[in-house]
Amino acid sequence: MRLNQYISSSGFCSRRQAERYITAEKVLVNGIVASHVYFVQDDDQVEVDGHRITHTVETVYIMLNKPRGIICTASPAVSDNILDFVSYPERIFPVGRLDKETEGLILLTNDGSIVNALMRVENNQEKEYIVTVDRIITDEFITNLSSGVDIYNPKKKDYTRTNPCRVIQLDEYSFRMTLSQGLNRQIRRMCRRYQYTVTRLQRVRIKNIQLGSLERGHWRYLTDEEIAGLKV
Repeated sequence: MRLNQYISSSGFCSRRQAERYITAEKVLVNGIVASHVYFVQDDDQVEVDGHRITHTVETVYIMLNKPRGIICTASPAVSDNILDFVSYPERIFPVGRLDKETEGLILLTNDGSIVNALMRVENNQEKEYIVTVDRIITDEFITNLSSGVDIYNPKKKDYTRTNPCRVIQLDEYSFRMTLSQGLNRQIRRMCRRYQYTVTRLQRVRIKNIQLGSLERGHWRYLTDEEIAGLKV
């Protein structure tokens, strides 16, 4: 967070007054006079005119309907990264990831405590997807996906069998799939095992959070009820 914003958001003074303090060289960060362009880090100690600034960071929980082409990384060196796309004024990070060509629901937060709760395999948190493929779906294909699929794991140099999962056909070319695993490009690889190619992949639910009618490329804050459901 930029220095003037950090000072004002602590309640010490307005942002304009914070800028005056910085110009007058009355703002120290870690004992050194700081400039207007300084971005405050988590472990910095900020003083204004001899007063120590205490800053309570409010937890932020955001859901984004990620469009295709956006990359789920916090690295500013990567073009089309998700943080630049959201352009939130405070430090947040994505919880988990969707690959570049996958769209739909992803959460962003500054609360590291929910990451393990949502992402650890043993917690078996459900994630639901709408999958569209390139040719007509058969009953056998749905049954095979539901039962578990042997997909090659390049790290182990062996095959990994996916867990049984719920698969419901929606029409000739699309189905709804609910997973509690998070293997790399899992759905695409499961379909490819039976010579189907995924043409569109959209995540529509994470645990109790539904994508609903949120427009593609838009984000909103989670409700108190949604946040409480995440932490159960």
